[in-house]
Amino acid sequence: MRYLEDFSEGQIFELGEETIREQEILDFARRFDAQPFHVDPEAARRSIYGGLIASGWHTASFFMGLLVRGLLHDVASMGAGGIDEMRWQKPVRPGDTLRGRLTVLATRPSTKHADRGLLTVLGELFNQKDERVLMIRWSAMIARRT
Repeated sequence: MRYLEDFSEGQIFELGEETIREQEILDFARRFDAQPFHVDPEAARRSIYGGLIASGWHTASFFMGLLVRGLLHDVASMGAGGIDEMRWQKPVRPGDTLRGRLTVLATRPSTKHADRGLLTVLGELFNQKDERVLMIRWSAMIARRT
C-alpha cells in the first residue's frame, strides 16, 4: 500500500493503455451525453468533427479507469474534493488506443489531521499518435503512515 510519504514531486506513473470501442462510445453517450456527434455516426460525419467522437466525460471516466487499475488500487486514497483544471484537447475516436500518465506535482501533510495529506497531481491521456487528448489537475486526500 502506498501512503503520502511514498510520493515525491516529479514522480511519474505510467497507467497503462486500452483501446476505446465504438459501442462503448455510443453506450456511454446515449446514457449521459446524447449529443449528435456522440450518438449518431451519420450526424457526426456532417459535424465539425467529421466522425463519431467520445464524450469528454467518457474520456475523463476512461482516464479514471486507467488510474484506478494502474495505481489507485494500491494507494491509501481517501477521495478528492474536486478538480482544479480539466481540458479536452483532442477528440477521442473509436479505435483510439489511449495511454494514461500521472505526474506528482506536490505533496502536503495536513495541518489539521495528522493521519492524512494532499497529493496534487497532473493526469494526462494520450492517443496512439502521442497526442494529448486530456489533461486534468487535482488534489487527492491520501492517508499517511501512522
